[in-house]
Amino acid sequence: MCGIVGYVGPNEASDILMDGLRRLEYRGYDSAGLAVMNGAAARITRAKGKLMNLAKALIAEPLEGTTGIGHTRWATHGRPSVDNAHPHKSGAVTVVHNGIIENHSELRDQLSASGREIKSETDTELVAHLVDVALAETPDPIAALRQALDRVDGAYALAILMDPHPERIYFAKQGSPLIAGVGEGEAFLGSDIPAILGHTREMIFLDDGQLGELSTAGVTIFDAEGLPVEPKIQHITWNAVAAEKEGYKHFMLKEIHEQPRAVTDTLRGRLSPEQGDAFLDGFEVDPKTLGRVFLLGCGTSFHACLVGKFLIEGLARVPVEVDLGSEFRYRDPIIGKGDLLIALSQSGETADTLAAVKSAKEKGATVLAIANVVESQIPRHSDAALYTHAGPEIGVASTKAFTTQLTALLLVAIHLGRRTGGLAQEDAKKLVEELLLVPQMMSDVISNGAQLNVIARRYATARSCLYLGRGINYPIALEGALKLKEISYIHAEGYPAGEMKHGPIALIDENLPVVVIAPQGPHYEKVMSNLAEVRAREGKVIAVGTCGDTGLGELADDLFLFPHVSPPLQPLLTVLPLQLLAYHVADFKGTDVDQPRNLAKSVTVE
Repeated sequence: MCGIVGYVGPNEASDILMDGLRRLEYRGYDSAGLAVMNGAAARITRAKGKLMNLAKALIAEPLEGTTGIGHTRWATHGRPSVDNAHPHKSGAVTVVHNGIIENHSELRDQLSASGREIKSETDTELVAHLVDVALAETPDPIAALRQALDRVDGAYALAILMDPHPERIYFAKQGSPLIAGVGEGEAFLGSDIPAILGHTREMIFLDDGQLGELSTAGVTIFDAEGLPVEPKIQHITWNAVAAEKEGYKHFMLKEIHEQPRAVTDTLRGRLSPEQGDAFLDGFEVDPKTLGRVFLLGCGTSFHACLVGKFLIEGLARVPVEVDLGSEFRYRDPIIGKGDLLIALSQSGETADTLAAVKSAKEKGATVLAIANVVESQIPRHSDAALYTHAGPEIGVASTKAFTTQLTALLLVAIHLGRRTGGLAQEDAKKLVEELLLVPQMMSDVISNGAQLNVIARRYATARSCLYLGRGINYPIALEGALKLKEISYIHAEGYPAGEMKHGPIALIDENLPVVVIAPQGPHYEKVMSNLAEVRAREGKVIAVGTCGDTGLGELADDLFLFPHVSPPLQPLLTVLPLQLLAYHVADFKGTDVDQPRNLAKSVTVE
């Protein structure tokens, strides 16, 4: 949520800042603004709504200068408005901020009592006041920043301009992502890699507690005690062009089509068909001391975790618990030495999941992170990381991040299964050989997805939709329902098919579309019985099944078929038509597919 970009160098800052903010639009936002140093003072322009409104304001009143900061805001404290939009200024200090200041009420009372006029409802403006107060007491900007932050509790990524230091950007990080970039005679700041990738590939991933300054000479970093820190510069291999639409109508559609490539990249170098084994980038586990496995995620990642439970328990014969990142640490879980916690997060910055990882580590558990963004916070707080290779995912509704997470969990399940003895070598060889064929199967499914556009038009006016699945495809029903409601704003609910008669069957009539995932396999006959119950009540059935299944078509109003594959691999195929169905419904309705209302790509506050 929210986006930060900063620039100091020889070029006009406004254009660079606006370009960076456009590349962060996928995070979700409701207002935006820039601050640019002009002479000895920062000038600010802000606008409510999309970046086009800010662009229009900048045409009317350009901001000239070569040092500046920009922000896209997703409202937390205070409604979306121009007054609450960032940047915020107090005296000589201008601030943009991601995160939440937890003691904001106390600080607001203190500052108001001291005579400070607070103009917004935000917690961010309070930081500007605190730094301005400190700067009046000490001319050293780093010392002033440290003094101000000593009064702050919470999470923050801060970019700050100080009028007495017009060619500097100051920054601080605690709990929210922040990246510095280095160029020739220029430096950059961003809350995510795409914000500055078009200008530099040399980046510094800042740690919690660090603060410092950007100048044309580079990046200077200090720790929380004020001691210098040697910057660790990493070269980013992503191609900025990868974040463009490449002719697709929406990023989401492009990313759906990228999934076969992304899954191939995630598997590459990690599977041995000859040995029937998977290798986890240096991570090993001792089966003799392994207790339980905990799978942790939020949203789409949580659904991947539910699939992972079937995979790990089925292939490794190890007990698995699945938890929501937002609930885990609040139930005081029984976890400790010998237990393995696997944390899933596309961004690697999900605040709830990060907090749970820290809690599990404190209790003595081993933590393996599955993430897409290298050097993000969750991998850095874990014992080991298994990076997916989805590449940048711009659409807010996750697609390729989900299937690469499923792929990573398959690798984990095979790896553990071979070491616990739950998966025999010959069975593992067959599974690995079949898994290597799945990307081509995914391509075939996506290539045949045009019929889903026709199906989508039939049901785009529905007010609600029910998704049913059994076994390993029950989480896919949840994921399909989530995709539909995220981007089309149609209420949708995923349910275990066997539970339909325990409540949801009351909803079924001729106006309710029911999506049934019914592949041939161990649950096929049971699902067919549930499907018959829907038809008996005149529900409209959209079925997803296995190629060659003639019986399924007799009970379905609409049918989509995919290639036959072993049950552990089915979710990689069954989710694809559900993604495409949601996409086409939303596109037909004309909703904002890539940036659905009220949602953010990376949830970096609890």
